[in-house]
Amino acid sequence: MRRSKTISLAEAIKDYIKEMNLEGKLDEIGIINSWEETVGKAIASRTSKIYIKDHVLYVHLKSSVVRNELLMLRQELKAKLNERAGSEVINDIVLR
Repeated sequence: MRRSKTISLAEAIKDYIKEMNLEGKLDEIGIINSWEETVGKAIASRTSKIYIKDHVLYVHLKSSVVRNELLMLRQELKAKLNERAGSEVINDIVLR
């Protein structure tokens, strides 16, 4: 039996993601994966751990100098990462 309405694979995947409520997690993963591209290779190489929990981005750094620099740029960094995700995924950034 044939369906009267066929959809593309991309549409089927989008429907599945929406139905399973995975959009938020995929946005978070996209932000984490784009960390090096957003902050640059020098800062990314001094990052030991990065994760998102309850709309807060936690960044563990190896260098106190980089930590202080990022503290001053925290709001711009948050805006850049949310813009890259296309929605308000991060509400705050904690640097450790």
